[in-house]
Amino acid sequence: MKLFYRQRDSLIDGLRRADRTAQRRFYDENSARYLSVCRAYVADTYHAEDCLIKAFCKVFNHIKSYSGSGSFDGWVRRIVVNECLNFLRSQRTILYFDENLHGREIKDDNDIETGHDFDAQKLLDQLPEAYRLVFNLYVLEDYSHAEIAEMLNISLSASKTQLFRAKQRLKEIYLNQKTEKNESL
Repeated sequence: MKLFYRQRDSLIDGLRRADRTAQRRFYDENSARYLSVCRAYVADTYHAEDCLIKAFCKVFNHIKSYSGSGSFDGWVRRIVVNECLNFLRSQRTILYFDENLHGREIKDDNDIETGHDFDAQKLLDQLPEAYRLVFNLYVLEDYSHAEIAEMLNISLSASKTQLFRAKQRLKEIYLNQKTEKNESL
């Protein structure tokens, strides 16, 4: 375990010195993982790759601002997510629905069965952008509704509504795919 931390610290030191070898190593070791984060937010693979490259450039240019306290992975992930959010803001206006759910309680919905083959990215890609964005920030990044509302400049109610609708839509898509798969057998 100590070896892992020494290697990580050595890599971070290399990044701070703008060592091209360290930058290449960091990219090679982490690009696939962070590309999947980008793909969770940006449906188009080419745009997701652009976001990844821009995020890595920001990591390399701002590495000196990483204080060493807290998770380096968390620091990088935040930069990657923010780059995706910036891209989405620049591309188009995302419509958020802010409506009363008529007394329906918004709760976590863990009804989706596990053990079946499914592609989570394919499911997320089928969500409307506003749903996917709030879902990812809440579920994958663990932001609160208040933080999401502030980040996206929407109301708390809109954040909760989008998450509720995203979960409902994911469930519908999953069940439809499951039914289609069963019918094709």
